[in-house]
Amino acid sequence: MAERDYYEVLGVSPQATADEIKQAYRRLARESHPDRNPDDPGAEERFKELAAAYEVLSDPERRANYDRFGTAEAPSNPFDIFAAFFGDAGFGGFSAPSRSAAATGADVETVLDLDLADAVFGGVQELTVTLAVPCEDCEATGAATGTEATTCGDCGGSGQVRQVRSSVLGQMVTAGPCRRCSGLGQYVDSPCRACRGQGRIRGERTYSLDVPPGVDTGTVLRLSGRGGVGLRGGPHGDLYVQVRTRPHATLQRRGDDLLAAVEIPMTQAALGGKVTLDTLDGPLELRVAPGTQSGQTMVCRYKGVPRGRGRGRGNLLVEFVVQTPEDLEGEQAELLRELARLRGEDIDSGGLRSKLRSTFGS
Repeated sequence: MAERDYYEVLGVSPQATADEIKQAYRRLARESHPDRNPDDPGAEERFKELAAAYEVLSDPERRANYDRFGTAEAPSNPFDIFAAFFGDAGFGGFSAPSRSAAATGADVETVLDLDLADAVFGGVQELTVTLAVPCEDCEATGAATGTEATTCGDCGGSGQVRQVRSSVLGQMVTAGPCRRCSGLGQYVDSPCRACRGQGRIRGERTYSLDVPPGVDTGTVLRLSGRGGVGLRGGPHGDLYVQVRTRPHATLQRRGDDLLAAVEIPMTQAALGGKVTLDTLDGPLELRVAPGTQSGQTMVCRYKGVPRGRGRGRGNLLVEFVVQTPEDLEGEQAELLRELARLRGEDIDSGGLRSKLRSTFGS
């Protein structure tokens, strides 16, 4: 099936501004998110299609390539379009010059710090990275103003140099990148001063990254074609984003579950009551059962981390920690002594010894 037009996917015109594209994507992404459409098997594919369209149209350089060539990546070699129609051999065995792999830009790694809520629920994050970008002074050609690159005389523009040597098996032909032009097929006699003939400089790029729900520390997201640009307009490498989650004030993560500890006074643990816990979904009222013990855990179902692919969410596990008062004096201490007397509890040291004797039969 042919790939749909990216503008059609986002429901915008080819003349849409960057803000219009962003607003359209965010609206449609919310509507089509798989977690909001668990009963729709096509929701995930629509969501991926929206992300792919936004990834291209939100980047000015890739959008320009898409408008011009119908693809996000500009042809790296003028013979690429020819080869797409006639094959690598062309006519009469002619082989189109090809760039060396050395022309491809470097892959870039970076770290994205997320709050726990952003990691759990996902969403669009702005990410700024420093990497190799096309030189604007020479338009990525590497040549000074008023000059242009010329076909390399050593390799004839192929980017490769072939050598013939004799062996016991006969003549052998080996090929390798041309040293004079670094495998590019062209040589710059008057290099651009800004980039020193490389056609690229160090710069910053800001990307909109769609973080899927449920990512955790150590998750690596790959953005194809968002790495450093290659020499003299060569293709971009990839961008690898490692997720790192910031600690939360009250919640901890364990797989698809969230953990929380709630402190309650001794009186509430004994008599029961209600307590409010701030969760990622908002305030949650919990019922404390009479006689709750310290370390007792309450399971709040489906309040944890989304499992993805419409498989629901994990749980929120709340551990109650009973607080024992340390500063009882006067009437408060007497009231507790009276309670112990009414319950038949001996709080003197001898009481513990007598209980141990009765337990172990001595």
